[in-house]
Amino acid sequence: MTRSSPTTAAAVGAAPEPAGWVCCPDCGWLLYRKRLDRNLHVCPECDHHLRLSARARIVLLTDPGSFTEVAFQPGAPDPLSFTDLRDYPDRLADAARRSGESEAVVVGLARIGGAETVVAVMDFAFLGGSMGVEVGRRVSGAAELALERGLPLVTVCASGGARMQEGVFSLFQMARVSEAFGRLREAGLLSVCVLTDPTYGGVSASFATLASVLVGERGAHVGFAGPRVVQETIRAELPADFQTAEFLLAHGLVDRVENRGDLRPLLVRLLALHGSGVPDGAPDDGGAAHVAASDAEEADPWDVVQRARDVDRPTTLDYLHTAFDDFVELHGDRAFADDAAVVGGVASIGGRTVVVIGQEKGHTVRERVARNFGMPHPEGYRKALRLLDHAETFGFPVVTLVDTPGAHPGPEAEERGQSHAIAETIMRSSRLRVPVVSVVTGEGGSGGALALCTSDRLLVLENAYLSVISPEGCAAILWRTAVAAPTAARAMRLGAAHLRTSGIATSVVPEPPGGAHTDPAAAARLLRQALVRELDDVCRLDVATLLDSRSRRLDRIGGDVDRTLQPVEG
Repeated sequence: MTRSSPTTAAAVGAAPEPAGWVCCPDCGWLLYRKRLDRNLHVCPECDHHLRLSARARIVLLTDPGSFTEVAFQPGAPDPLSFTDLRDYPDRLADAARRSGESEAVVVGLARIGGAETVVAVMDFAFLGGSMGVEVGRRVSGAAELALERGLPLVTVCASGGARMQEGVFSLFQMARVSEAFGRLREAGLLSVCVLTDPTYGGVSASFATLASVLVGERGAHVGFAGPRVVQETIRAELPADFQTAEFLLAHGLVDRVENRGDLRPLLVRLLALHGSGVPDGAPDDGGAAHVAASDAEEADPWDVVQRARDVDRPTTLDYLHTAFDDFVELHGDRAFADDAAVVGGVASIGGRTVVVIGQEKGHTVRERVARNFGMPHPEGYRKALRLLDHAETFGFPVVTLVDTPGAHPGPEAEERGQSHAIAETIMRSSRLRVPVVSVVTGEGGSGGALALCTSDRLLVLENAYLSVISPEGCAAILWRTAVAAPTAARAMRLGAAHLRTSGIATSVVPEPPGGAHTDPAAAARLLRQALVRELDDVCRLDVATLLDSRSRRLDRIGGDVDRTLQPVEG
C-alpha cells in the first residue's frame, strides 16, 4: 500500500481497529502491532511517537533485568474527600485497574550502561500522569534516594499537570519536588529529565524543567498551559509547532531533542561523562605542544590576521570532533533561544571530563549565515553562563575555544542586553570555582572574545590573535580609511608572539607549516597535547589557590603587581 491508500483508519471514520492492528493517532494509518513493537512504538509512516507505559519506558532505557522497584508506604488517599461525578477513591481504583500501577509514577534503582541510577518514570495512563501528594512524595523520595546513595537521577515525565482532586495539597507538591531537586543540584549530582508527550502544568513548572540536562523526545508537547487553554485565554492563532520539543529546542528551553531509539545511548554517554571525571594513569604527553616565548617567531601581524580568518581553518566543532574523545552538545540558554554562534556541552579528553564552550563560525556560506559568522547574541553568552554553572556544580574544569570577530552588534542584541550578558559571563568565569583553560584558535575580537578568555591558562594558536577592535575598525577611526588595516594590525602588534611576551597568553600552541587549515588533523593533535598538559597542571590547585592566582594574573596584565594601597600625599 502507498501512503495515499484509502484504507487508513482515518479514511474509514469510526470503524474499529482490526485485531492485531493499531491506528496511528497522528496520521491515522493502520499499523501492524508487531511491527510497531519492533519500531519502539514509533509510527513508520509519519514518525509519530506513540505513548508508552512506565514499565515499557523502563525496559527501553535501562539495562535488561537491572530494575528493582522501590516500595512506598501508602499515604492518605483522599485528602479533600473529593467528589465530582464520582468519588475520588473510585477514580483512583479505576486508574489503578486500567494502568496496572498503584500511582502515576514508578520509582526504582536500575543500571543504564552499567551505571547505577535512580529512575522515576511517570505513567500517563494513571489519571493523565497528574501530580498529587503521592506522586510528589515518590518523586521527592527518588531524589532523596539519589542523594543518600550519591547516584544520578533519571526522570521520565508524562503529565497533564497538578491533580485537581487534591486541590492546594497538589499545588504544593511543586514546591516539595523542586526543593528536593535543589538539594541534588547543591550536592553536585546529575539529574536528567526526559520530557515525553505530554508534559504540562505543575509538573512542567517544577521538577520536569529543573534537571541538570533536559531531553525532549521528538514530537513531545511540553508547556505550562495547554494549547486549548492558551487559545481560550489570549484568542490568538498559535504556531503550528507550538509547545513541541522542537519548538522548545529552538527557543533554548531544552538541551536536546532525540528520537526514541536514541534516548538510551544518550543517557549512557551522559552518565559516563558525569562519572568520576578524573583521568586514570598517566596523561597524554603534551610536552611537544609548548612553545616558549623565545621559540615563537614574530610573524607579520597582517599575515596572522589573514590566516586566522581563513574559511578552511578548523572551527570549534572541528576540534571537538578531533581533539576530544567524546562530546555531548547541550543547547539553549533556558530563557529565550539557542544561539548557534556558541556551541558547548560536556566532553572528555585524556580520560578527564570537561565542559567545553566555544564560538562556531562554520565553513560554507550557508553554515556561516546559520552561525551568524561566529558573532554571538546575548543568548549565546547566557548559554555559556549556564554551562559555567554546570561545570561548577559537577566540579568539571572548563575549556573555552575562542574564535569570533566580536559579539553581534545589532539592535536586537542591544534590546536583549548584550553588554549585560558579556559582563556577567566575564565576572562568572573570573570567580568560577573550577579551573578554566582558554584557547584562542582564530580571531579574538574585543569583548565578545574576552567573555570566553577570562581564565587560569590562556593558550593561543600560532596564527591567532586577540584585539580590542578589528584592524579595519581601528584603521577607519584613526587613519580614516579601512585600507590602512595592515598598518593598524602592525601598530596593535596582533599575534601570538606579542600575547606571550606581554604575559597575557601563558603559552603558544604551534600549528602545521602554513597554518592549521593546511593539516587540520595535525593541528588537532597539537591542541590536544597542549590541553591535556594544561589541564593536568591546573587541576592540581585547590579552590582558594585557583581563585587567588587567577585574580593575581589579571592584576599583572599591564605591569601592576602590587595590591598594597598607598596613601596619596600632598
